[in-house]
Amino acid sequence: MEEGKDPVAVTRTGQTRALPQRLLKLLVLFLGLCSTFSVVSIYMIRYFGVNSVVTSVRPTLLPCNNEALSLDQWIKPPMNLMHKMSDEELFWRASFVPRVKKYPFQRVPKIAFMFLTKGPLPLAPLWERFFKGHEGRYSIYVHSLPSFEADFPSSSVFYKRQIPSQVSEWGKMSMVDAERRLLANALLDISNEWFVLLSESCIPLYNFSMVHNYITRSKYSFMGAFDDPGPYGRGRYNDNMLPEVNITDWRKGSQWFEINRKLALYIVEDTKFYPKFSEFCKPACYVDEHYFPTMLTIQAANLLANRSITWVDWSRGGAHPATFGGSDITEVLFKKIFEGHNCLYNDKPSSICYLFARKFSPSALEALFLLAPKFLGF
Repeated sequence: MEEGKDPVAVTRTGQTRALPQRLLKLLVLFLGLCSTFSVVSIYMIRYFGVNSVVTSVRPTLLPCNNEALSLDQWIKPPMNLMHKMSDEELFWRASFVPRVKKYPFQRVPKIAFMFLTKGPLPLAPLWERFFKGHEGRYSIYVHSLPSFEADFPSSSVFYKRQIPSQVSEWGKMSMVDAERRLLANALLDISNEWFVLLSESCIPLYNFSMVHNYITRSKYSFMGAFDDPGPYGRGRYNDNMLPEVNITDWRKGSQWFEINRKLALYIVEDTKFYPKFSEFCKPACYVDEHYFPTMLTIQAANLLANRSITWVDWSRGGAHPATFGGSDITEVLFKKIFEGHNCLYNDKPSSICYLFARKFSPSALEALFLLAPKFLGF
């Protein structure tokens, strides 16, 4: 230190000079952070969208979003049917029921057509013709093998209508799981009021308006549920199902059904009967023939018509109904399908008993297309 200088003054002078340098470094660091944040934000907005960025950066802003709190968020069906919910999560979400029965908006009830398939829909062109011009009155859901990737064009009614699926096997609980999965996904659309289960080999027997009127004006849901005292009915019952299921309640019916929203909710929310059937109804007890008919007979027998609206031909014998190829599609076959039937519709005799028919092979498509205007009405 130079002689005669105050040491305190020297220290203060050094601090004074160091202060601007520190401020300059902090300013440079701050500007660098701002630039980095801006670059990252621009990248995220470009690739993920504004809403995603806002939600991820400031989650507390979401409740203040007017759109998120609007009624449309509750009544619009999912734009994308693919989701990551487990079955447990899906069934829980699908079981939501409004307690106020009067809808505060104009609701147009729809029919959900649910296709349970292994993969392709070879008869899709016929169904395309059936649905044409009736948008807003139906919904479509497809459950296929999870490995199957559909290639329907964007103009198709089947475009992006696949739901998250799992492997299902005939006669086993996995088949019932697939049917419940279809119902649960369809229930997410609050406008779906009726639910029809179909296969890739099914065809409609009438035009859309006729089918729509028949289903929507019926007082009952169309599920077969009859008491079969023989070996293929009560003979499949297991005493371990007591006390939930008594043998007097044991029913058998067709896998292919039509039910209303109330019955669909019974199926999706069921935890009482499902465990019993899962454990004690295994081949040669075919669960898809007994679970829904028995459960719904116990819970809502008065809502069932106790018949199916899907025609099949069992006259050839065997464990499976007859399959019809191109050479089988004749006027004689259609007369067999349409004529000679008697049933009850809204408690009155009717000769129109079936709205759909199966099993038709891919080779039948061309002949069906040619004869559809004359016999099917579309």
